[in-house]
Formats: sequence, C-alpha cells, structure tokens
Amino acid sequence: MKTSLAGALLGSAIIGVMALAPVANAKTAKECRAEWTANKAANQAKGITEKAYVDECRGGASADKSKANEKASTAAEKKSTAAEKKSEGKEKAADKMGAPAGGEKKTAKECRAEWTANKAANQAKGVTEKAYVDQCRNGTAAATPAAAPAETKMAPPVAAPKDTKMAPPMAPANSNTKSNAKTETPGTGKPEGANQFAAENAAKAHCPAGLVVWANLDSKIYHFSGHADYGHTKEGAYMCEKDAMSQGLRAAKNEKHP
Repeated sequence: MKTSLAGALLGSAIIGVMALAPVANAKTAKECRAEWTANKAANQAKGITEKAYVDECRGGASADKSKANEKASTAAEKKSTAAEKKSEGKEKAADKMGAPAGGEKKTAKECRAEWTANKAANQAKGVTEKAYVDQCRNGTAAATPAAAPAETKMAPPVAAPKDTKMAPPMAPANSNTKSNAKTETPGTGKPEGANQFAAENAAKAHCPAGLVVWANLDSKIYHFSGHADYGHTKEGAYMCEKDAMSQGLRAAKNEKHP
C-alpha cells in the first residue's frame, strides 16, 4: 500500500517538473527585446516587429526564431556586401567614362559655373550659356579647355623719315627777268612730289573747282595764271593752290590773287 502511494507521488512530481520546465526556460521581455535589437536590421527587413518578436520569444519559440534571424541577418549582410561591390564597380566604370557616378546629374548652378569658368572659349566656339547648361545637365557637355591667350604681334618699327634737302631760295626776279620770261615758250613742268603735274590740264582735272597755280619748286613761290612767271620758271610744276599751300609754298607778293 505504501509502495503504491510512493509511486503515485513520484509520478505526480515528475509530471509537475515536466510541466514547469518550459516556464523555467521562458525568457523575460527584456531579454527578448535585447535579442530583437541585436538583429534589428534583419528583423525589420523581414517585417518582424519588436512586439511580435517578444510575444513569440516569451512563448518559447524564440530559440528557433533567433537562429533563423541569425541566418537571415547573415544572408542580408552578404547581399548588402554584394550590392556595395556592384555599386563600386559602377562608380569606377563611370569614372573611366567621365560620367557622374551613379547617373547623378549636375545642377544648373554647377553647369553655369563651368560655362563661366571657360566663358571666352565657349563664346569663341559659339556655345551659349543656355545650350551649355542643357547639355551639361543631360551629361553630354564636355569640359571646354581654357582658351590659350592670343599671340600679340608687334608692329614693325616705323622707318625714320628721310632727310629732305631744301633747295636754296632764289633771288627775287627783277623787272628785266620778267620781261625776258614773257618771250619764252611756256615750259613743261617737272614734278618732284605729290599733287604736282607736268601739264596744266592734269592739274585742273585734279581740282576742277579749285585754282591752278604754277609752283616754283626752287623759290617755293607760286604764281597765278596771266603773270609772266606762270609756267615759265626753270624748275616748277602745275599744282592746285590748296596743295601748294599745304606743301609750304606761298603766293607771289607782287601778283594779285584772281
């Protein structure tokens, strides 16, 4: 009888211990939250909230979930590492091609700054700021090299003017010389400079509305038509009066201006 009672009590005790075992192994809410936080990134990636994790953890299923989370976390880390390597490969390829990394486009402000930095070269090539900015933002604008300063050519030195020898002035002609000049045949002019003509008609053609005079190139005195010395001095030429005056000749004092 005693043996049967002892056996019954022992069996009850074993059943009680077995029933209490899961309770003894159950984790606290604090421990479960700590586990969720340790694998926060993986849990969030899988859509597991902290509350749901804590509820399952305290129910005794957290051990399997934790292992699964660890595996998921490891897989997520591997995936993230692979994505980073792929991104680095794209960036290196973009650097070689000269395009912005990751397909990023420049801002309008950055493109305008680039155009301004090479304004002279862009204007020389006919590239407007608006056109450059549009191409730059689409990733098609190439950097414009700064224009090299234009070479400045030095003007050749001006040759010094040649010394002009002035003929010695002739003595004023007296009355006897004038009377003799009247009998001479009008001579042919001997031009020595600009706007001097050998023929009277050529001088008149040069200044149709002006007055033609005879310039004595030795005495630097010019004579008017109708006077004895007009066309009869040894050295001289027909000239327009304004040209004779501009070359330093003066009218004969004893002749009346027409």
